[in-house]
Amino acid sequence: MTDPERQSAPEAREVPWLTATLLAIAALAWTAGMLISARVKITSWADAAMEVTSTAYALPGAVSAAIVAGAAVALLALTLISGRRELGATARFAVGTGSGLLVGVLCALPVITINTAGTIYAAVGGTVAAAATIGGALAGFRLPPVIAAAGWATLGVFAVGAVLNQSDIQSTILELLGSGRDTESAANANQYFSYGQSALGGLAAGLIAFAILRRARQRAGGQDLRWTFYLIAGAGAGVLSVIAEILTRTAGAQVLELAGKVSELERSVQQILSTNRLNSALIVLFVGAFTAMVAVGRTLSPADDDEDETAEATAAAGDIAGTATTTDKIAETASGTGNAKTQTASATGDTKTQTASGTGEIAEAEAGTAGTAEATAGAAEIAGATAATD
Repeated sequence: MTDPERQSAPEAREVPWLTATLLAIAALAWTAGMLISARVKITSWADAAMEVTSTAYALPGAVSAAIVAGAAVALLALTLISGRRELGATARFAVGTGSGLLVGVLCALPVITINTAGTIYAAVGGTVAAAATIGGALAGFRLPPVIAAAGWATLGVFAVGAVLNQSDIQSTILELLGSGRDTESAANANQYFSYGQSALGGLAAGLIAFAILRRARQRAGGQDLRWTFYLIAGAGAGVLSVIAEILTRTAGAQVLELAGKVSELERSVQQILSTNRLNSALIVLFVGAFTAMVAVGRTLSPADDDEDETAEATAAAGDIAGTATTTDKIAETASGTGNAKTQTASATGDTKTQTASGTGEIAEAEAGTAGTAEATAGAAEIAGATAATD
């Protein structure tokens, strides 16, 4: 059973099948192009040493493309299945990993079949398959819009690199950076070119991720994702590049080691390229995250902040008014109690006064009765004396 509140959250909603399909097609096309290009370059050399170095040069790009293809195909499979039945966390992870593994096997075939007797191509094929499987497992997280945004952003980084590395464009930029005067200036120009390409790639990644998530907001009826998901999506391209570089250095270590044995110069070149790839991935990560954050921050108008402050002030005023009302009720209750006591005391005083007045009247009546008796006795005595005289 799934949590309905979690399903209603905008970050947990499945992306439209058309979006997932287009992403999967684009990622597979890019991966196929990278693998075919690598196979052509590797098989074009008759020298074994050059064949090994060409394989080492092609490995990082193939791994990066495979991890995106695995994630994109897994996202498509999850979107299609979730349209018919709801999947739990374990089922999503299983479907995503299985889809990525299938893509990985298909990506490994063009490399392994170059020479089935050589262990170097088995290592390359295994590394590519592992990358696609990891990508599929990442797609199993219940964050479909974020996964889709990160996938499109990574393809955007690939596109920026493809454009800037065109021979005419690259040579022109290197000349502007001061390349060609000596070896040191050429090295510095290439370093600046690499950093600039990474920065532009990160900028493109952040903007693409922001655009994809804003479209997801429109489909969710205006319910926007939290800013942290924009941050994750913007950094997604850099994160995938870092994972690809880690796989290249670990699972593909045999290939890089063999290339380093060709010559000392080749070993130094491989070390420099490895360091540059990691630095470029980190630049894409941070620039992409920063760009996405700035983009989403610009959509927050001051009116929204004023409304929040007004709502907080209204709530505080309501609390104060409620407290005042309660105080008034307590005062009215106390006043009523005082009035009741006053009325009771007044009634008691009136009763005592009336009782005292009645008692005085009774005493006066008794005094009048005694006077009448005395007068009657005096009259009787006078009548007795008169009779004796007669």
